[in-house]
Amino acid sequence: MQALPNLAEGRLAEAITRLGRDGFEAVLWELFLAVARPDNLIILAYRDAGPPLVLYRRFNQPQVFAELDRTYLAGAFRLDPYFDLHLQRAPDGLYRLRDIAPDAFHRSRYFIEYYDQTTLQDELTFVVSPEPGVSLNLCLGRDATSGRVFTPAEAECCQRLAPVVAALALAHWRGIAQSVGPAEDTAAVLAQSAARRHGISLSPRQAEVALLILRGHSTVSISLRLGLSPQTVKVFRKQLYQRCAITSQAELFALMLPLLKEP
Repeated sequence: MQALPNLAEGRLAEAITRLGRDGFEAVLWELFLAVARPDNLIILAYRDAGPPLVLYRRFNQPQVFAELDRTYLAGAFRLDPYFDLHLQRAPDGLYRLRDIAPDAFHRSRYFIEYYDQTTLQDELTFVVSPEPGVSLNLCLGRDATSGRVFTPAEAECCQRLAPVVAALALAHWRGIAQSVGPAEDTAAVLAQSAARRHGISLSPRQAEVALLILRGHSTVSISLRLGLSPQTVKVFRKQLYQRCAITSQAELFALMLPLLKEP
């Protein structure tokens, strides 16, 4: 019988043989290249408390992860749509950034001042939850290296592959959940830090609104998220700006991001 091309299947077989051993992540990268041709890969373990653990990173364009350690892991991860997905206990599966990002994400200061600088054009992420409190995110990215988004065929292929990736991840990173601490209330962290560092007293609701603004939610999106009317959200937003003595989202970001970096 004539041999058939089976690059992806061969990479999958090699990944299975590498489970629990050195070199597994590199073989997984080769599998992803065969099915979706990403420009970069980062594997993170989000936890309810503390910064995510970086389990692996691979890239062609250094700019993609240039601020990962200094900015993202230091606190900006709390504004990321995928971290919010973790906190919402989203089911395992494949998620595309444009499908889960808040409605005003591309106008948010987080996007403008951090995410846009990565040159990322698109992300497909396999989410796997080994235990409550931990979610593994295997993020395939397209950046300035190719300058293209994933095609429908590539996204569909990854969608079909999701259960296989989940099984591999659960087997390879068995025991990753042992380092989980108690769940963090990010809005409370923000309020406590604002009071400690700047003497700004925020109500729990004002802190929630501040966090959602920073994540890229519009007034309408915040109202749906919190079960409030848009007019009520506008009132909270006005109060928030008054208490912080600011007049713009850019000033809010500049004030609050350092607070999210505090332990």
